Amino acid sequence: MSKWLESGLRRDVCVVVAGEGNPTQQSVKRAVERKNDDRIRPKRFNGAVRKLETAGILVREADGIHDRLSLTDAGERRLRDHHEWVAEYLDV
Repeated sequence: MSKWLESGLRRDVCVVVAGEGNPTQQSVKRAVERKNDDRIRPKRFNGAVRKLETAGILVREADGIHDRLSLTDAGERRLRDHHEWVAEYLDV
């Protein structure tokens, strides 16, 4: 498992991006906030996205005034590896 998915926030961002396809960065932030029933400071959220970009897990593309996020092939592999690891422990 990649150290870049150790953070719950980074993991959640990747899960939402994988599930929604090519969402806007703001819609990802809202989805994670709804899941956790708590507001995420923009600086913290943007820092998590930046770290995922730097690690080659996410790609951010400008789309008008919005940034859209997508997983790279490496990011998708790491997320699937993490899912398999969780499934082993949850007997899913």
